[in-house]
Amino acid sequence: MIFIPIKFKIQLVKRYFTPLLVSFLTLFVNLSCNQDFYPVGDELLSDQTLETETQTIPAFTYQKSLNRVQSNVQPLVQLGKINHPVFGNAEASFVTQLSIGTEPVFGNFRQLSEEEGDPNNVNVIPENETVKEVFLEIPFFVNTNDTDNDGVIDSLDADPNDPESNSDGDELTDIIECQSGLNPLSSDSDGDGILDHNDDENEGYDSNYQVYQIDSIYGNRNAEFNLQVYELTYFLNDLDPNNNFASSQTYYSNRDYYEEGFVGATLFDNTISLNFDELRFNYTEDDPDTPDVDETTQVETRLTPRLRIPLDHRFFQRRLIDLEGTEALSGNASFYQAMRGLIVRADDFSDDLYLLLNTQNAELKIVYNYDVNNTQGTADDTSDDTIDKAEREFVMRLGGNQITTLKNPAFDAAVLQRIEASKNNEPTDKLFIQSSRLHAKIRLFSDENPETNELLEEIRNETLLINEANLVFYIDPETSAPEDLLAQRLYLFNHDSGAPLSDYTSDVSASNFGTNSNKQNFGGVLERDASGKPYRYKFDLTNHISNIIRSDSLNYDLGLVVTANIENPTAIKADIEEALETIQYPLSATLNPLGSVLVGSHPDSTLTDKRVKLEIIYSSYE
Repeated sequence: MIFIPIKFKIQLVKRYFTPLLVSFLTLFVNLSCNQDFYPVGDELLSDQTLETETQTIPAFTYQKSLNRVQSNVQPLVQLGKINHPVFGNAEASFVTQLSIGTEPVFGNFRQLSEEEGDPNNVNVIPENETVKEVFLEIPFFVNTNDTDNDGVIDSLDADPNDPESNSDGDELTDIIECQSGLNPLSSDSDGDGILDHNDDENEGYDSNYQVYQIDSIYGNRNAEFNLQVYELTYFLNDLDPNNNFASSQTYYSNRDYYEEGFVGATLFDNTISLNFDELRFNYTEDDPDTPDVDETTQVETRLTPRLRIPLDHRFFQRRLIDLEGTEALSGNASFYQAMRGLIVRADDFSDDLYLLLNTQNAELKIVYNYDVNNTQGTADDTSDDTIDKAEREFVMRLGGNQITTLKNPAFDAAVLQRIEASKNNEPTDKLFIQSSRLHAKIRLFSDENPETNELLEEIRNETLLINEANLVFYIDPETSAPEDLLAQRLYLFNHDSGAPLSDYTSDVSASNFGTNSNKQNFGGVLERDASGKPYRYKFDLTNHISNIIRSDSLNYDLGLVVTANIENPTAIKADIEEALETIQYPLSATLNPLGSVLVGSHPDSTLTDKRVKLEIIYSSYE
């Protein structure tokens, strides 16, 4: 608890007499203006009575919009289409560069050695590398958290904190089934009709099979759509040529390189649907030293669920393998000139589907054959040598610049009306919050300049004990939207600088349900009422408000956005719609298609009980 000086003068009523402030001022009329400051603890006067009360402080809301956001620093890419009943149709595609690292060698020998030969090594021959197949693999985000280590991920565990829980309802606990090579999520692991606790034979079940919770996919996961991959012909500079290459190049979300015509070869164009199963690949050859085991029936490689897209192998023959030993493959800088990147887009969706994809672990895999000299075990006798075929895989990472293109419809009349009102410093009745497009500005205590806030100065002149301060936003009950498109978490930050608040920084609380569930004390989590219906978001701003009042910290405006990861307070460049002014905007507010419509500070009379409010819980002395 913190002592805060507070003084409310009767004459302030004339200036701040609004429905929002009536109750606030009335409460403190009877407080003594001459009450002394008493420190916390043993020095409190024994005859004082401590009374705890709750009061509402004015908050003023303004609708803000964005024209574009910086898009080449995001930790993921977005792909898909989703039609939001409030915000309209949102579409996403992306471009990416490919990284080769250091100069690659295909086959066993460098190209120059293949061409010149080696009189001392008969195995140095032209290898004739030939691309067999190419796959672009982009993993989905998955959750495998298993708090109690019982073999069942938390999201599927009957009790994620108890290894003795029984998730499949049979007679065996989760951990016993896991240790026995059984499926803790099925009472009949091998599907033979005999329950596990009675079955002595479960070889038909693959105990190494991993179950994943697929994360960050919105809409209908079973939807079909046309997926396209093209060669990108636009060169993506790392450094800004408009600044004499002295700073990094900024790429924004409003550029569509496909529609601008920077399209080369078509690498894939077909209708697909998503597969969320673990990918398993058997050994390609049987080991002759193990006659009792056929390795081709055994799994060699397991991959998490992902997009796995076959690309035109002929293109990579020409643009990669055939360039071995040339300047084009001397490093990434040269390679970005030779192969500028890929365009990945989608259309013709059978239903809404929007994906966040993990490009940090994405790869482009090129499988190729090449010639090898087989000496038949007689290196000194070349008469029986044969030319055999070998197979190898070359892996490229998706690296360099990765840019998501976001396409959204024009703002409708309801949103435009509130944007225009906010330009004139008129507080809004509703707030439209949408990732990458719409956010709110919040001003506390007064709608005037925070630096000349008379009400705040009056509050600073008296003494109260502040226990807690909460800023509460209610979902607009007049605006309907499906719950799966409703923002699960909002984020408050310094609107002027993009920096996090002190309450955010000091909150180290963690959750078992993912990074966006951490920092529960700070808040912003979607809350539900007694009937289970979403109804509000609440933030704990105790430190922030205390610093403003006690330490005379600046009462700067707050920004309110959707967040996809509460643990990431990084700010990026964004341009506001109304003036193309560049601001610092939370990166995590650009990483999903979700949104919310909230009741603002000046709603219609029917919603006054749900207007934005700053609640202060304080103690006073009688």
